[in-house]
Amino acid sequence: MASADILFIVLGAVCLLIGFIGCAVPGIPGTPLCWGGLLLGSFASKSSLTVTTLIITAVVVVAVEIINDFVPSIFTKKVGGSKAGARGATIGVFAGLLTGQWWGILAGPFLGAFVGELIHDNSNTKRALKSAGVSFLGFLTGTGLKLICAASLIVIFIHSFF
Repeated sequence: MASADILFIVLGAVCLLIGFIGCAVPGIPGTPLCWGGLLLGSFASKSSLTVTTLIITAVVVVAVEIINDFVPSIFTKKVGGSKAGARGATIGVFAGLLTGQWWGILAGPFLGAFVGELIHDNSNTKRALKSAGVSFLGFLTGTGLKLICAASLIVIFIHSFF
């Protein structure tokens, strides 16, 4: 195997790994990075990836990213949540990451959305709690969708060499 092949495979695998992690960590473009890893792997002479596969997976990645952008806000709007709740959930993700614990990553978006809703309107705690729960559900749905997509790209990458 040529050194260029090894380089493409290693860089592709690194992109896939970082992309998979990025699906749950804000600020890292998870699924696009995974697709970039797939693209890099396709340049290796031992890869069986086709242009058709790359186009189809690119369309899926774009669809997942678009869906992920809209799912939390759609869920939140269904129960009367505000943009402050959605922003709070995003801040909560970062705060949860700072704990370094899995429970922080899960509790952060919920607590952030709850606090955001209370800042927006502190007269209705029940609505803020409901909105925070739905915002959290939207976050989990979008993250789950991205993780499934990223895992599928990893499987395609591995399969292309065996």
